[in-house]
Amino acid sequence: MSRFWSPLVHSLTPYVPGEQPKLADLIKLNTNESPYGPSPRALEAMRASADESMRLYPDPECLALRTALGKRVGLPPEYVFVGNGSDEVLAHAFQALFAHGDPLLFADVTYSFYKVYCGLYSLPYRLVPLTEDMRVRVQDYTGSCSGVVLANPNAPTGVALGLDDIKALLAMHPDRVVLVDEAYVDFGAESAVTLVKDYPNLLVVQTFSKSRALAGARVGFAFGQPDLIEALVRVKDSFNSYPLDRIAQAGATASVEDEAWFEQSVQKVIASRTSLTSGLQGLGFDVLPSQANFVYAHHADRDAVQLAAALRERAIIVRHLRGPRTSSWLRITVGTDQQCAMLLSALRDILHRNT
Repeated sequence: MSRFWSPLVHSLTPYVPGEQPKLADLIKLNTNESPYGPSPRALEAMRASADESMRLYPDPECLALRTALGKRVGLPPEYVFVGNGSDEVLAHAFQALFAHGDPLLFADVTYSFYKVYCGLYSLPYRLVPLTEDMRVRVQDYTGSCSGVVLANPNAPTGVALGLDDIKALLAMHPDRVVLVDEAYVDFGAESAVTLVKDYPNLLVVQTFSKSRALAGARVGFAFGQPDLIEALVRVKDSFNSYPLDRIAQAGATASVEDEAWFEQSVQKVIASRTSLTSGLQGLGFDVLPSQANFVYAHHADRDAVQLAAALRERAIIVRHLRGPRTSSWLRITVGTDQQCAMLLSALRDILHRNT
């Protein structure tokens, strides 16, 4: 606390990111990073971009990257916005599209940054409870609102809705924006980007941090009709006209163009997720049906905090989120097959010792 702080700063409860510990031989399964490196073409493009041109500002419109992203999904670049990670894209969307006075709607168990944005921009919100089995029920998203934010697949549960549910949500609120946060969509869920041309109130946000293994480059993007994209650009250019540097733009563009690497990497994660889920269930865990690069699991007979602590003693870290509905669960990133096997072996030993 400081007397120099503004009243807003005094009132904020910042987002707490996943831990990035500096431990040797660590099996890091807590922040949903890819267990595999970025596309070799992306790495080469980033190295090549670090030349004398770094004395110049990057392209503020990120046209090459927006064109590549749009081409991949059949949209022109004016339907595409890019920013410094999907968190920045989300922040701009909250400020540009949801300040209508009514509460913003999102789930009670979802990405906790949504509450932080509302606090930062003084936006009222209403939490919509997940069902008892931790699912989103679109029928619950009724009433006057400033918009709807839906993580799909949801985080931390990993459970996804199909496009029929997304269409129903869009139809329920034709005069408000429905933002679908698809950070994990590439791991088996249906993307709502196919609906963008038909629904002027749809904004789809994605990231390079998960399926494309570029979390360190901080690149996020959104698809929407041009008037929504223009709103994001107006906020961006009132804040920072150059959010993506030359290296990030070069690497992200090359990554989009390397479809073979992308597909291979994603399929390896999906296969590992299947075997990890089976292994956890064999140890007595209840595991939600994930379409993300993580699983959400709890053990009826073991305390989640104690399990996480015991794993940490073995240099394995997973994510535990405190809260009335999440305290008994662990979110576990899907690592390599070797990492998953070591996790299961450690859990087997921990459970055996406490029998």
